[in-house]
Amino acid sequence: MTDVPTPRYAARFARLPEVFEVLLAHPDGVPLPKLAEEVGVPADELQEDLLAFFTADLVTGDPMLGLWRPPVLEFLGTDGDSDIDPRDADIVRIVNDRPTEELGVEYVDASELALVHTAAVALQEVEPDDDLAAAIDVLTETMVGASGGQPEPPAWNEPLRPIQEAQRHRRAVRIVYSRTWQHGVSTRAIHPYRLVQTRRGWEVDAGPPDSAGHLRTFLLSGIREVESLEETFELPDGLATMLDEQRATTPVRMVLPHGSRWAADMYAENVTVLRADEDDVEVELDLLPPLVDRVGMLLLAAGPGAFALDPPEVVNAGAVLAEELLVHHGMQR
Repeated sequence: MTDVPTPRYAARFARLPEVFEVLLAHPDGVPLPKLAEEVGVPADELQEDLLAFFTADLVTGDPMLGLWRPPVLEFLGTDGDSDIDPRDADIVRIVNDRPTEELGVEYVDASELALVHTAAVALQEVEPDDDLAAAIDVLTETMVGASGGQPEPPAWNEPLRPIQEAQRHRRAVRIVYSRTWQHGVSTRAIHPYRLVQTRRGWEVDAGPPDSAGHLRTFLLSGIREVESLEETFELPDGLATMLDEQRATTPVRMVLPHGSRWAADMYAENVTVLRADEDDVEVELDLLPPLVDRVGMLLLAAGPGAFALDPPEVVNAGAVLAEELLVHHGMQR
């Protein structure tokens, strides 16, 4: 099993109890360089950690709201003067005989921090903001120890910016699209009404509506080319209802081997486990249309141990799609 390195923020936080133990042994305080030498870290890094803890003391908070704790650290000048900017202090002194109890009770673990980072990057993709970019740099440095700068969007997200701009200005775009549920590549002009981020990546719900008032959904990963057009569009009447219908799901029950549960997470909007044993798991999936095609793709991805139970029209979806693919690729040989 591969060892997972301790996140940098956790390692730095974990050494504070050792620092406090050294300070407890020196009631008059310890010069910062000497303290850093004793705990074996660079003085500037230790100062940064102590200042971060010091500024979180919340001594001016409201005890009734739980926003208060007693002070732990004091920063002094060389002459013992406490009326000094902590960043300019030469000596650190502890003023609480039980400092480790003030480290708190609950902290963000690495997985939660990663979720925050992922959400922040996703928001930055849609709504670029200098303050958010700076926060992402701080999160990146906290997790891995170095600022990664602004992450480059993956290649399959390249259409995001022009489509976002077209949506904002209600301008049509021409796309070259590798079709998901049918074979081949198509070129069409679309009206981007809504961008949605799913487990499959970014998707755009687009018009114009067909004769039945239905929209189309395109995966940005399937868009090979995008071109902004001079043509503008107006939002159709009843657009909110159309968008709701476009994202309306149908429950499907199926059985999957444990090793194929990733396929359910990929293709379904929601996954509910109904039962599980050592061999497989029965799940109820909320799936978007086209239902039969989506179930067929899911079953092929999940492998021979997967099968659909309900509704009846999807039970043979995997076999039907497999036959279609064999015919299609056989004709192309």
